[in-house]
Amino acid sequence: MASVMELGKVLAGAAKTLETLLTPASEGFVEFIRDKSVLIMGFGREGKSTYNYIRKYLPEKDLTVCDQTTLTDETLVSDEHCTLVCGYDYMKVINDYDIVFKSPGISVRDVEIAPDTYVTCQLDMFMKYAPCVKVGITGTKGKTTTSTLTHCILKEAGVNTCLIGNIGVPVFELMDECEGMTAVIEMSSHQLEFTRTSPHIAILTNIYEEHLDHYNGFEGYYGAKLNIVRGQSEGDFFIHNAEQDISEFINPDEIHSQQITLGMPDEDTDTFLKSLVNINPHLPGRHNALDAFFAATAAKILGVSENDIRAGLKTFEGIPHRLEHVGEFKGITFYNDCIATVPTAVMLGVEALERVNTLIIGGMDRGLDYSEFVDELAESDIENIICLPETGHNIGKALLGRCEKKIIKVDDMEGAVEAAYANTAQGKICLISPAASSYNYYKNFEHKGEHYKELVRKFGGE
Repeated sequence: MASVMELGKVLAGAAKTLETLLTPASEGFVEFIRDKSVLIMGFGREGKSTYNYIRKYLPEKDLTVCDQTTLTDETLVSDEHCTLVCGYDYMKVINDYDIVFKSPGISVRDVEIAPDTYVTCQLDMFMKYAPCVKVGITGTKGKTTTSTLTHCILKEAGVNTCLIGNIGVPVFELMDECEGMTAVIEMSSHQLEFTRTSPHIAILTNIYEEHLDHYNGFEGYYGAKLNIVRGQSEGDFFIHNAEQDISEFINPDEIHSQQITLGMPDEDTDTFLKSLVNINPHLPGRHNALDAFFAATAAKILGVSENDIRAGLKTFEGIPHRLEHVGEFKGITFYNDCIATVPTAVMLGVEALERVNTLIIGGMDRGLDYSEFVDELAESDIENIICLPETGHNIGKALLGRCEKKIIKVDDMEGAVEAAYANTAQGKICLISPAASSYNYYKNFEHKGEHYKELVRKFGGE
């Protein structure tokens, strides 16, 4: 394993091996599915993309598309070579096909999958067939920031690169244009669940309890995440967080690539990495510093100079809903961190901002253990904790009598923002950082964050 002290030595000759990172095109995707029966499970953004890609090359191939909702897409309905299966029990057909392209958001934790049914997804096919260098990034938190930073650096250095995957661009959108490129791919656990090929450079930012409602417990979740490294070989690289013992999540014998562990700066830390701390005001706090380290290290492996790495990091303009500065209204500074759906992410944001006087928490209950989070909140300097349903109400109840903080129970976001204006001290910060998912009242964390920002500006007189 490459320690922080050995980092420079490991990376010194890495650029010379770049040519070995290119994967031969081998047998293509079309040949893989040509003579097999195919089911597309779920017809959201990725399902539509998969359908369109198959139809581009096999316009008359028989396909089946299944979805819980009734499908009315005109192209789909008029396709005489496509069968639709819709309704509550749409998953019952999963074992009737050779290949199943499962959309990432669909959970099959309670579905019995036959041994000869090949469940896959776009990421699995892209990793297997796309003729390009692949840098994959996953983790409970930090994967979008790290992916974006890596792309910023490569772009600034003049590398022919693309940013795809869980960040919002289905990988099939670049399947035909990526030859010779360096693809930076954000990978969710849902995408990795049925992915069998690993990237040339794999980054695991961290692992915490998340998405327990999708998997059969925490083991299923981190088991999916670690598919990012299981298929690597000796010429590949695995970059992960020194603050977590990776052996808690994967048998070390399953890792065949060169490992690089990265942590926060100390006396042994590479001086170049130390120079990246606080390089950009959009990267506050140690968790963002680590994301910068991950991205910089991947770029070094790809032969990017230190000057280009610094320049690339400085081009980063922040990402909405990730410690996003909303503005100052009535003497209060508002931040939106609705991406923080687990307790650890919340406390890292509080630590990064330093002046948090009011914290808004709460969302859908997914069975996470909040006992340690309650302890941390009780011991923190936060004076006002505004509690949204469902989890916020439970956490607020657990805090009562344990500390002198003002615990404010509200029923909706409008009540939360009104309470924030009424209670936050002048010159201090109000931060929304839910420590829970948003699906109880919102489509996703983006929807929740946009509503928060709208109300902050409305009540602030803008």
